[in-house]
Amino acid sequence: MEIEVNLLPSESRKEKPGSDDELSFGDTFSDHMLMVDYKEGQGWHNARIVPYEDLRLDPAAMSIHYAQSLFEGLKCYRRKDGGLQLFRPRDNFKRLNQSASRLCMPELDVEFGLSSLKELIRVEQDWVPRSRGASLYLRPTMLATEPHLGVRPAREYPRRRGRYQGLGQLRGQPLCR
Repeated sequence: MEIEVNLLPSESRKEKPGSDDELSFGDTFSDHMLMVDYKEGQGWHNARIVPYEDLRLDPAAMSIHYAQSLFEGLKCYRRKDGGLQLFRPRDNFKRLNQSASRLCMPELDVEFGLSSLKELIRVEQDWVPRSRGASLYLRPTMLATEPHLGVRPAREYPRRRGRYQGLGQLRGQPLCR
């Protein structure tokens, strides 16, 4: 599946934190997010990187009434050589799919999830902090936005992945398995 990329013009992008002292976990968000839609019978489709924006929810969205939502969290570090490294990304997508299965939500192909996340990080690489121990925290999220009142799994999921928790000073080993 190809990913459509719709970038903000440079002059409309947010100012990056100037130092680690300015990092605020849970309050600092980058410029873009990745969204992928799901529809029963069609599967995951319409992958796109778009400017960060609010979600619009119908008051009858199944995530509100039946808690059909989930998330995972993972970190992207900047290595000493300036390259970027994710911390155990396949494990995160496997856990996301385990949660999806338990909630009767559609699973996402792990390799597609990883490649789309890497594309988002490529777009947002300037948001990855440079200091040791700091990272960009990514929050893959699945949210049933289908408007329906009645107990059954949702048939549609716009999927939003990106900077829900923004930048944070998180500790951990920068390696990828």
